[in-house]
Amino acid sequence: MPAVSASPTPFQGLWIPLVTPFHDGAVDHPSLARMTKKLAGQGIAGFVACGSTGEAAALDKAEQLAVLETVLDASQGLPVVMGLSGYHLGQTQEWVQTLAQYPLAGLLVPAPHYIRPSQDGLLLWFRALADASAAPLVIYDIPYRTGATLATDTLLALAEHPRICAIKDCGGNAPKTQALIADGRLAVLAGEDAQMFTTLALGGHGAVGASAHWQAPRFVALVELLAGDLSEARRVWQALLPWVEACFAEANPAPLKAVPAHAGWMRNELRAPMTAGLRRGGAAAAGPARAQPPVTGGKKATSAPSARVADSSLKVWLSAMRTARPRARLLAWAPPRAMSSSRKAPSVVEAVSTASLPCPMASRIDAK
Repeated sequence: MPAVSASPTPFQGLWIPLVTPFHDGAVDHPSLARMTKKLAGQGIAGFVACGSTGEAAALDKAEQLAVLETVLDASQGLPVVMGLSGYHLGQTQEWVQTLAQYPLAGLLVPAPHYIRPSQDGLLLWFRALADASAAPLVIYDIPYRTGATLATDTLLALAEHPRICAIKDCGGNAPKTQALIADGRLAVLAGEDAQMFTTLALGGHGAVGASAHWQAPRFVALVELLAGDLSEARRVWQALLPWVEACFAEANPAPLKAVPAHAGWMRNELRAPMTAGLRRGGAAAAGPARAQPPVTGGKKATSAPSARVADSSLKVWLSAMRTARPRARLLAWAPPRAMSSSRKAPSVVEAVSTASLPCPMASRIDAK
């Protein structure tokens, strides 16, 4: 059994599960590095590489390692958790051992997908991977993706393992969440963005929030406010909620990718069979949004930010959101690259009404 890290990073605060940018089918490492550096300076606690949001299932092993290396290089010293999955125990143990060479804060590990083992089988799975790992394990409880439900007693038994330290809770079971928080041995991280407020208000340690790619400082403020100012936290959350709901209107990360793409961070491109999000009335999203077959071998794409990512469907979506939820002033603005060149683009701080969405960290938002 590998030695446990001397001082494992506490699993608390806001973590961002990074999307994986693509450029003509290959991983776009320059865009990934730029995005990681930008987010690292916005008060977050750390990153998750190659999670569900990162389309890891569509990346081969060489690509996954290349993504991890890019994120580690660009993370500005913030901790990085690596996602993994599988259903062959021996092969998954070998992958865990491969990852031991990297300075990881943890491994995000779901139940084996498709085969739906018993609770005893789930205990065996997680204990075997924890024994093989040099980094702490974060249990990824996401039954709607794996087909396996982790019972409360099973999770409490796994909490006895010295290397199993946290859970990303996507189980949708409020009594189980509260039982784990009350037990206190596992750091409970909200894994469903829409449940972030509830989990933290109940005493959860933090959140892994995909929607925090955009407006990250406001999500950071939410996490901090929930530690002591519930009323103010509620006001921030009510303004963020329409954005959170929109991010998951279609399969993650399709809607989420469209917004940073619209702002010039990356192309609005996904790996097949995923397709670009933000559809309306059954019509495919306009502009350069696309799904591409993989380019194998972990080849690093080279690209520069491009205004070609402007997507007219996003304008329609933003307009619809403003009409449906006029109080959501957070969304009532167009990203800078969508503005006419004859008109000065307002910053996010200028465009968002601080009267309708007070945020003590608003000055840290960077819309460039």
